[in-house]
Amino acid sequence: MTPALDLLKKVRAEHRVHSYEHDPKAASYGLEAAEKLGLDPAQVFKTLLAASEKGELLVAVVPVVGSLDLKALAQAAGVKKVEMADPAAAQRATGYLLGGISPLGQKKRLRTFIDNSAQPFASIYVSAGRRGLEVELAATVLAEHTQAKFADIGRV
Repeated sequence: MTPALDLLKKVRAEHRVHSYEHDPKAASYGLEAAEKLGLDPAQVFKTLLAASEKGELLVAVVPVVGSLDLKALAQAAGVKKVEMADPAAAQRATGYLLGGISPLGQKKRLRTFIDNSAQPFASIYVSAGRRGLEVELAATVLAEHTQAKFADIGRV
């Protein structure tokens, strides 16, 4: 079990766990998950961390088929500017390894933003806290248990 799955079980949130054999040579963790699980890549979301000009870490959940729009994230968070967070800082703050960072069950509660493109889907897939492990849940359930806001932060 991972902290993300422990949290979902504790709050009795509806979810399904999907696992696959992770290939260490995979170029993209998220696209690998979509491919190995036979999913629409638009429904698979990656968890990225960015840092504001004041050093605040922010969590961004965006589709694996796109990228994070840093200006849009800064605007959604009400800060002047953001840049991608230092990988070591991201791992320390979340308690997860890169490629397996889940928006759920992080060591520190960080402000979280989910791209609006998640809302039309009945369910989306995010990392369950380990490479090769995804959790399927409704975007609203994810938002509820991360206190996330929906915003247009992704670019295709």
